[in-house]
Amino acid sequence: MKRIENFKSIIDKYDIIFFDAFGVIKTYQGLMPGIQNTFDYLSEQGKEYYIVTNDASRSPLQLAESYHRAGLTVITPERIVSSGMLTKEYLDLKVDDGIVAYLGTPESSHYIESSGLHTLPVSSINADNIDKVNALIFLDDEGFNWCDDLNKTVNILRKRTIPVIVANTDKAYPVSIHDVGIAIGGIAAMIESIIGRQFIRFGKPDSQMFMFTFDLIREYRTVTKQQIVMVGDTLQTDILGGNKFGLDTVLVLSGNTLPKDANNRITATGIVPTYICDSAVVDLGGLRF
Repeated sequence: MKRIENFKSIIDKYDIIFFDAFGVIKTYQGLMPGIQNTFDYLSEQGKEYYIVTNDASRSPLQLAESYHRAGLTVITPERIVSSGMLTKEYLDLKVDDGIVAYLGTPESSHYIESSGLHTLPVSSINADNIDKVNALIFLDDEGFNWCDDLNKTVNILRKRTIPVIVANTDKAYPVSIHDVGIAIGGIAAMIESIIGRQFIRFGKPDSQMFMFTFDLIREYRTVTKQQIVMVGDTLQTDILGGNKFGLDTVLVLSGNTLPKDANNRITATGIVPTYICDSAVVDLGGLRF
């Protein structure tokens, strides 16, 4: 583990960079100041990059559009791999028909709809249709009534033995420099403990996200894991997941992990990044270009 001042000196060593989204490219305030410099530099150097995110609230197209609206136009849908994509793939392979109930916004459900399946929010599940519910997905922490719909979720899962998928494994996310909000992964963990079941998870730190992206790359070029570095702000998801998959990792101190806490958290968790850097912003001699 090395503390590096200049992010450029890290990415110069690799051909492909995997970025987490929240806390690395963007924050609760918008785009990370100067992050455009990083993507300009990657383009100039001919290096590839992917945004590997646990955000299942929107499709890659919608996520790319959100970057474009913020002024970061170089990120295209093809460069985004979300845990929601793995969820859709699972539904296509494993759930043939019926209703997929979900917790989240309507936008989060639209792009996981599969042939022969119908998505319905948990709030719309009732005695008339509960027998047709063949899967339940935790997608987003918004779009539902926490009290009523979480209670209903518990009781649906007490009555139906069906696959339950956690499409975003994040348990919390920063809402300000000091405070966090409860993410859908935290809600799912609570309901797991209540009903005594283990859910299917798609997202960092599990290896499926990294393997999915790795396989995408290998469809058009030869690549080894030694050519890739994972950049993230959270030890338990980004760094642990990258480490488990055999990638070098960069912990940036611009999101979930604050500079004053970094060493203590690394010691406490035993999750050790290859590098630590203040941010993922490329800086040449103190000048951002």
